[in-house]
Amino acid sequence: MARIRAAFHDPDGDRYGIPTYWWRGAPAGYATRRQLRERGLCPGGQPVAAQIMWRGVGGVRAAYLYRLDLARPKRTATPAVRAALAKAMRARRTCSTCSTVRPYCIPRSLGCCIECA
Repeated sequence: MARIRAAFHDPDGDRYGIPTYWWRGAPAGYATRRQLRERGLCPGGQPVAAQIMWRGVGGVRAAYLYRLDLARPKRTATPAVRAALAKAMRARRTCSTCSTVRPYCIPRSLGCCIECA
């Protein structure tokens, strides 16, 4: 095992407080938040189960891992929430001067659409 890998190999959590693995060295059954999101899951309130550590540009970096068996399905937006978001986006695209709905968001720096500015 390379020295860099040995520095971050702590599966019992004695050195770092939680089980720690090197880059791409975590066992199956763990995933990061991004990996959970790709599978349609979320941590679901569970604590951090382990971490991955590696030497990066700014020093030692870490990524937290969660258990796959405790992960829950992602919540989906209700029709009411989707309608509220659509209404808010329509308000951002409506010009205050000419009241035209534009295909882009009105720049806050101008306060009106580009044609009116």
